Amino acid sequence: MRLSRYFMPVLKETPAEAQIASHRLMLRAGMIKQAGAGIYSWLPLGFKVLRKIETIVHDEQQRAGHIPMLMPTVQSAELWRESGRYDDYGKEMLRITDRHGRDMLYGPTNEELITDIFRSHVSSYRDLPLTLYHIQWKFRDEVRPRFGVMRGREFYMKDGYNFDVDRDSAIHAYNRHMVSYLRSYERMGLKAIPMRAASGPIGGDDTHEFLVLAETGESEVFYDAAITDLELGTRAVDYDDRAQCEAIVRKWTAPYARTDETHDEALFAQVPEAQRRSSRGIEVGQIFYFGTKYSEAMGATVTNDEGQVVPVHMGSHGIGVSRLLGAIIEASHDEKGIIWPEGVTPFDVGIVNLRQGDGDCDAACEALYGGLRAAGLDPLYDDRDERAGAKFASMDLIGLPWRITVGPRGLKNGVVELTSRRSGESEEVSAEAAIARIAEIYGQVRAAAMPS
Repeated sequence: MRLSRYFMPVLKETPAEAQIASHRLMLRAGMIKQAGAGIYSWLPLGFKVLRKIETIVHDEQQRAGHIPMLMPTVQSAELWRESGRYDDYGKEMLRITDRHGRDMLYGPTNEELITDIFRSHVSSYRDLPLTLYHIQWKFRDEVRPRFGVMRGREFYMKDGYNFDVDRDSAIHAYNRHMVSYLRSYERMGLKAIPMRAASGPIGGDDTHEFLVLAETGESEVFYDAAITDLELGTRAVDYDDRAQCEAIVRKWTAPYARTDETHDEALFAQVPEAQRRSSRGIEVGQIFYFGTKYSEAMGATVTNDEGQVVPVHMGSHGIGVSRLLGAIIEASHDEKGIIWPEGVTPFDVGIVNLRQGDGDCDAACEALYGGLRAAGLDPLYDDRDERAGAKFASMDLIGLPWRITVGPRGLKNGVVELTSRRSGESEEVSAEAAIARIAEIYGQVRAAAMPS
């Protein structure tokens, strides 16, 4: 992509309504534009990152054996009355009446709808276990939407639902989801800590939230510092192996980690003092096991291996896909702008031409652009007729992990400048070496996405 042909309406001034870094930087970098209170249009740069995050979520869900589908945004109120949640959910639910006087709602979640689908088509334990998920827009009528995509009214979310014949099978589904979420967040360059949490209106006794540590987080969190050293890396996981999944979950949930809603001072005091931490966190996902709460209320049953008709055991599992953009930026930025991890960056590398219109510089940049694309990379070439300072400022703001700078002085010496956005360090290398280095970095990213 050439920046002269791209739509990226960068703002020079910080919008007055932006209170936190992610909101400010997403507006300034031309990633989003507010369409209404808590509702945003996703402009090309923001949409590109949104799709990358969505792809990672799809990859890891399907790797874990979960099946994608798509449910509607608008649901019938009758299903929610059947479960007992229509009147209980509160004003966050946007209630609608259609032209025929039927009560409808813009779905904030999909437990009722998925249960209705299940009960219509599954009747035997032989069809279990089953986990279905989708990624869809949702709406919750926040009384005070703020912080951009971090707390909007309309948001893009993955929600999945497992159906199992008994509690043990459902707990394995819970563990499977926790492992798949840990892998998803690692691929996004995030340290998301699973913390014991409260279930809220979803219900159930077993639930963990995944929180990214950030000063602007809405939750106060307490944890053992040992948990921040854990990572899956390139480890392969057999999601059908109950013992393996359970062992990983035990490892990640053994250190103390709780939100303020479930914090226990007596238990926290047992953590070695040097390892006790308190901070704030941004919720980016949550998993629930709620047993037969919905299946009993809505008649979602199967015949078990003894011929008995029993309600299925269920759980639900959510990842805030659009919210993750804000969380990544909150965790990874500086005073100049965003610093994207390689796994979710909108473009792999930026090319800056210091002297647009100079024959040698233009030719070198074109060769770089072609070489990077031939290597399977996605470069952004700043070919605008702008001063160098403005080009550097734009690249720093949008936060591409790597930049290649081409100028007359370097070309005389046969080199270009390769710069890391995260460290700020630069080195002079040949154009061929720059391409090889960037290709190597993203080759490692792809290898981590496909563990052996």
